[in-house]
Amino acid sequence: MPAVAQLLREGLDLGRSTVLVGANGSGKSTLVEAIAMAFGLAPEGGSTGARHRTYPSESALSEALTLVRGPGGSRWGYFVRAETLHGLVGYLDASRADSLHTNDPSFHTLSHGESFRALLDTRRFAGPGLFVLDEPEAGLAFEAQLTLVGQLVDLAARRGCQVLLATHSPVVAALPGARILELGPWGMRPTSWDRLDAVDHWRRFLADPRRYLRHLLPEPGAPDRADQSTRSRARSRIGDEWVSPPTER
Repeated sequence: MPAVAQLLREGLDLGRSTVLVGANGSGKSTLVEAIAMAFGLAPEGGSTGARHRTYPSESALSEALTLVRGPGGSRWGYFVRAETLHGLVGYLDASRADSLHTNDPSFHTLSHGESFRALLDTRRFAGPGLFVLDEPEAGLAFEAQLTLVGQLVDLAARRGCQVLLATHSPVVAALPGARILELGPWGMRPTSWDRLDAVDHWRRFLADPRRYLRHLLPEPGAPDRADQSTRSRARSRIGDEWVSPPTER
């Protein structure tokens, strides 16, 4: 995986806020998971003291990383990932009686998006530390993603705080002041929000959805069913269009 190879070769300097953006399989989640684990955070989410575990599926990349803290750097941190949030909030609900965070809501009475936002409002995110988020936009409507961006701006502005996140969302990737790294076959490259492939695709799709959907839908008057080879060619065509650079860039 090019992004992993580049990380091992060059390392990665984290600023106040760092955003990783890229297609599925580009290595975003692998990198944030490894950095979180190298810091000592629980692989399925939580702090350095979290003990919940379902199925060990993480890579061994964290074992090859060495994190360097600045003078006086906090040892506190928290990791939240979309795919294991249900298990994390279940663990928090079950251990609430033994927790210092006595003002926690009953997370399982909330929706996925509500429980995530409620978690960010707890004392776990109140002080200095490293806060790692993997696809935090999952389950969040447009307005809720904007609220999340506001929460992250406040978090990153606090003394001693660093935010590292991976996202597919152009809204979350627009986090003001963040360093943006785009992952792909090239590895990791710094870029600006308006030059992200994800931003360009969303712009073109919203301007004319048919430009993309025509590859997936049968032509007018054609049979409703397409054979496997036809659908395979359609997927190939739409894939080619997705990766082709727009003329204005």
